[in-house]
Amino acid sequence: MRFTFLFLFLSFFSKAQFDSTISAHMISVHFGGDLPYGDLAERFGPNLKAGGSYMYKTNKNWILGLDASYIFGRNVKEDVLANLKTSEGEVIGNEGFPADIRVTERGLSVRMTFGRMFKLPGRNPNSGFVFNIGAGYMQHKIALYDAENRVAAIYDKNKYGYDRLSGGLSISQFLGYYYLSENRVANFYFGIEASQNFLKSYRKYNYDTGLMDTQSRLDGLIGLKIAWIIPIYKRKPDDYYTY
Repeated sequence: MRFTFLFLFLSFFSKAQFDSTISAHMISVHFGGDLPYGDLAERFGPNLKAGGSYMYKTNKNWILGLDASYIFGRNVKEDVLANLKTSEGEVIGNEGFPADIRVTERGLSVRMTFGRMFKLPGRNPNSGFVFNIGAGYMQHKIALYDAENRVAAIYDKNKYGYDRLSGGLSISQFLGYYYLSENRVANFYFGIEASQNFLKSYRKYNYDTGLMDTQSRLDGLIGLKIAWIIPIYKRKPDDYYTY
């Protein structure tokens, strides 16, 4: 049933298509969500991500790109403020009252990507399944926000001793479906993206534990990604056909 729906969905957008592969510049905006694994699963739960990319597709359906994502979420497992909390689980501000502190996940990734499109037989030659790999940089941290600046222990640069800022090499894999239409409106991709991130802490010393933080990390993410594409190419009026 699901495959039938997918086939009908793709057929709906296949009214007018090119009859040959073309080269195209593609700008996209994407949104998605991930599940962490490895060391990252001990620090965070599921997250969301949003970003954009630039890609160039050759007339042989090779795709080169630059992809950037902003990572965010509220599922923080590691309680970095445990040593500041009372037995009731509250952080007390400078005036002796419970403080309004918000703890969230923040991160970013930037990668170069390289992949290939594999078109379906008899279908649009500029659409199909895509597999790509990427390499670049990733970082993440536990973001602490003291709404009224009432806790001296995390004021200004003091929070750096609690935020666990980490960064390093990131590699990724993506498997999904790209659709490029002749009308330049219905252009999108969706699929599964995974990454393995080899990170280290930039802080070296954690105030809450009183310990050095020099361990190497293997922080993994896997999740769904969907994007809207704006293609830029020269249209040749005779280079398309209608089903």
